[in-house]
Amino acid sequence: MSKLFEVVPPSAPGRRVFRLVVVAVVLILLLAGNPIKVIPAGHVGVKDFFGSVSPNVLPPGVRFVFPFTRVVKMSIQTQEVKETAEVPSKEGLTMELEGSLLFRLDPEKAANIYKTVGQDYQEIAVHPQIRSAIREITASYEAKVLYSAERERISKETLELFRKLAGDRGIIAEAVLLRKIGLPAIVANAIQEKLRREQEAEQMKFVLQKEQQEAERKRIEAQGIADFQRIVAAGISPALLEWKGIEATEKLAMSQNSKVVVIGSGKNGLPLILGGEGK
Repeated sequence: MSKLFEVVPPSAPGRRVFRLVVVAVVLILLLAGNPIKVIPAGHVGVKDFFGSVSPNVLPPGVRFVFPFTRVVKMSIQTQEVKETAEVPSKEGLTMELEGSLLFRLDPEKAANIYKTVGQDYQEIAVHPQIRSAIREITASYEAKVLYSAERERISKETLELFRKLAGDRGIIAEAVLLRKIGLPAIVANAIQEKLRREQEAEQMKFVLQKEQQEAERKRIEAQGIADFQRIVAAGISPALLEWKGIEATEKLAMSQNSKVVVIGSGKNGLPLILGGEGK
């Protein structure tokens, strides 16, 4: 009776077939589980194994993961979010402002963002925060400031506020750009007219300053001419004039032209030489 229940070991060919079947099943499971993942440049891979999110992200390249692990690719490149909103000014005006935010995802916090916010983190953690930051900053400035060089200052303050609001989320803000600003036509014209008059006033100041400089230049020039004449007049004496007259008389007397010499009156009278036609 004991021989009826004796287990007969499989033959050698049977063992080889069994092993091949096991290997084939394992390979099929591995291929079905897709353990090879490719992470493109500028992205990181977040590993999600049936709801269990790993804190370690995959860098770009070909990566091997545990079979049946879902890998979510999240961009860490610089992205742009455009925002159009109606914002208030300090004096209570409502302005339509178009701006944009340049930001990128912190790769070290990509897994946490995916787990706590999700893949649509832009709509949840970026758009509302930049909209709130723009509204809060513009409400502390007058509308005319947005038409002047102070716009860059407003952009910087908005960027700093956004960093405080969303920095802990793992969103790295790079720049805030303010583009089109819309005001009621009558308000916009009044602001532009005021700015034009301010520019004209500045230009008039420049013209007056230039005229003052020109008047100062002419005064200095006239003073120089007067000083020169005074110095020359001080250097001319009767003796010098007499000496120059003698020199001129000698030069005329030595010329080859015919001449008539008339002696002047007085002891200092100089001869007057009347020249005739040359020979």
